[in-house]
Amino acid sequence: MFESVLVANRGEIARRVIRSARSLGVRTVAVHSSVDAELPFVAEADETLELTGPPARAYRDTHQLLDAARRARVVAVHPGYGFLSEDAGFAQAVRDAGLVWVGPSAEAISAMGDKVAARDIMAAAGVPVAPGSTGAVATEAAAVADAEKIGFPVMLKAAAGGGGMGMAVAADVATVRTEYARVSALAHRLFGDSRLFVERYFPRVRHVEVQVLGLADGRVVTLGERDCSVQRRHQKLAEESPSPAVEPDLRRRMEQAAALAAATVDYRNAGTVEFLLDQNSGEFFFLEMNTRLQVEHPVTELRYGVDLVAAQLRIAEGAEPGFDLHAPAPAGHAIELRVNAEDPKRFLPGPGPVTEWVEPTGDGVRVDAGYAAGTTVTPFYDSLLAKLVVHGRDREQALARARAAVAGFTVTGPKCNLPFHAELLEHPEFVSGRYDTALVTRMRP
Repeated sequence: MFESVLVANRGEIARRVIRSARSLGVRTVAVHSSVDAELPFVAEADETLELTGPPARAYRDTHQLLDAARRARVVAVHPGYGFLSEDAGFAQAVRDAGLVWVGPSAEAISAMGDKVAARDIMAAAGVPVAPGSTGAVATEAAAVADAEKIGFPVMLKAAAGGGGMGMAVAADVATVRTEYARVSALAHRLFGDSRLFVERYFPRVRHVEVQVLGLADGRVVTLGERDCSVQRRHQKLAEESPSPAVEPDLRRRMEQAAALAAATVDYRNAGTVEFLLDQNSGEFFFLEMNTRLQVEHPVTELRYGVDLVAAQLRIAEGAEPGFDLHAPAPAGHAIELRVNAEDPKRFLPGPGPVTEWVEPTGDGVRVDAGYAAGTTVTPFYDSLLAKLVVHGRDREQALARARAAVAGFTVTGPKCNLPFHAELLEHPEFVSGRYDTALVTRMRP
């Protein structure tokens, strides 16, 4: 194992990487913006370096991050998720600097980062894709023509988009016309790329993803599925594994498709292949591939008894992932709730100082937190405070443990969405397991 790693991220994922790296005897170097100096991840690293300049841009400053890696004399860089984790240019720059990039190749990131190219690559490989445009649509007229050919409703999607941003649903030609300019402008502002494509919109779908590990020798391992259908504004709020909507034969086919997707782009390291599962037909379609570690990776870790971050580090070194590839069998049920600094009714962010922070404990309860009492949630970053993850022998026990854990979690100071999670865990649709991606919309009409 290499002897040192720069953690090019912040908050709970930085703490998560530091914990696994330390378990492997790897020296950790954390970078932090001026407003993050008091967060727990800074104190837990073996060495820290401050990033200068505006806090909102600090963790995206490629020059500063590479300079920090040079000054700290690290061997590897772990990007976490978000920020530069799916930036092919940064991945290549790390490798050009003679460092180990803990992630897939720049080529794989680039291929999957362009949603139009990714669709075409997957379709050519035989991975199921939803009916949609062939290539990007260059004009409003082209978008209308494709929409009429595909059939309404359709979705306009940013070619360079991700994370549920840069999308709009259109039920008719008039809406395509009005949304085309708006989404194109939004895509340019968010991603620097205004290209769009059109895809069939399915009103009742589940969002189901498969965890993959591309090994150093080219083999691809799949570790089951996660259901990410509890979303607000296409942003995930809760995840669980296994999906209540996936039967064994469907699971096998989804894992096969995910492995094919990863192998097609010669994927190495941890990644996730996301699918839409049509509730009516039972068909599933490729949505996108996240070429990084997912926020929700702990539900897979708890079910399979593996450390995905340690596996990432080992694979980046060229070694085996650290567990018997023939042995990992899932056990029980896991649920993750994203604890955010936001209003539990309208989901508007609410930063502020944390005056009280009490984490729940108990059998099957895990908290991956980025904050603690005495720290401050600033407006510069994502609102995620912590991930509350529970594991039980079955879904019923996992739900019971989740309810108790939410009741035992206290966050005072910033706004917090824990009351929403308490409501979700009692909602008849969620409890039944027969929900879809519109559940939160029905809960918050």
